[in-house]
Amino acid sequence: MKPVLIIGAGPVGLAAALFLTRRGVPVRIVDADTAPSETSRALGINPRTLALLSDTGVTAAILAEAQPIRALSLHHHGQPLAKIALNAAALGADHPMVILPQARSEAHLTEALSALGVRVERGRAVASLAQDATAASAVMTDGEVIDAPVVFAADGAHSVARHALGIDFSGDGWPEPWHLMDVDLDGPPADEGWIDFQPDGGFICLPFSGRMFRLFSFGRPLLERVPADWRVGAVHWQSEFKVSHRIASRLSSGRIALGGDAAHIHSPVGARGMNLGIEDAYVFAACCADFLNGETGRLEDYHRLRHPVDAAVVRNVRTLTSFVRNTGPLADLAKRTLPPIAARLPFVINRALRVGMGLDHPVRLR
Repeated sequence: MKPVLIIGAGPVGLAAALFLTRRGVPVRIVDADTAPSETSRALGINPRTLALLSDTGVTAAILAEAQPIRALSLHHHGQPLAKIALNAAALGADHPMVILPQARSEAHLTEALSALGVRVERGRAVASLAQDATAASAVMTDGEVIDAPVVFAADGAHSVARHALGIDFSGDGWPEPWHLMDVDLDGPPADEGWIDFQPDGGFICLPFSGRMFRLFSFGRPLLERVPADWRVGAVHWQSEFKVSHRIASRLSSGRIALGGDAAHIHSPVGARGMNLGIEDAYVFAACCADFLNGETGRLEDYHRLRHPVDAAVVRNVRTLTSFVRNTGPLADLAKRTLPPIAARLPFVINRALRVGMGLDHPVRLR
């Protein structure tokens, strides 16, 4: 059997390669970048992801290094509103919510793959894709043509595969730039997320590593939003991005499937992006292995199983981000009054926590 081709060696592509290899399916995984990324967009690893990876050795490696995040502390103009415990065990999960830079998660996935004899082919970019009834083929920028029985494209929001298939990526984007910063701080708790609903938007601070924290917001410069009693140290990294919420109209077409940012994008509020993509990879691996064993409808099953789940997450995260983003007197009143009320209603909080922790739906393989 020729190997399944995986495009993209971020966490989603790496997870797909790992899940497939463990099912006995040979893979090739290529990535246009010559080296792994050293920066980290994703930080949160949710209980669902840790459960899916538990048999691979990656979960144990992550938990040995990661930092638990135990609560979200909500504020309004600097005044405390509510503290929400992130108690995954109370929701029936076997693992906690933890913080680990994406680059380290990728390193653990890469090490697990290497132990199984799979090497990432770096500096290998895909120029075009085609398929017929019997195979898919990728033309690389260096001229090599790779034939594969199935292709899994985890090649990001500007996916070559999605464009080649002509798949619509519907949704919307917001015009304002959002700011990201990794900075040393003295003041915020090391095991809590901090959200401050300010008059001109929300300010979010997450523990990163040691004294380093991840800040993000929009509008005013981030350091102007830091509480006055926190002490700011070295700035390690900063960037900007624009928020879009989009979902591919199809997640599989013939022998080519999409996962991760190639299939869906949303704001980082809720920490679902990387985690949702790893869940895509887990379901894809099961469907692909069955397809290669003669179950001809299983790649279509991947779309049927994942599209409603992914679309619901994009909708929920958009709603949550809109609450943080909205400004004006009515929005400010809602931010001051609703969180304390919600914090006293366990069924509301538990529903929100299930969304954030990836526990809002079962992982269905059929």
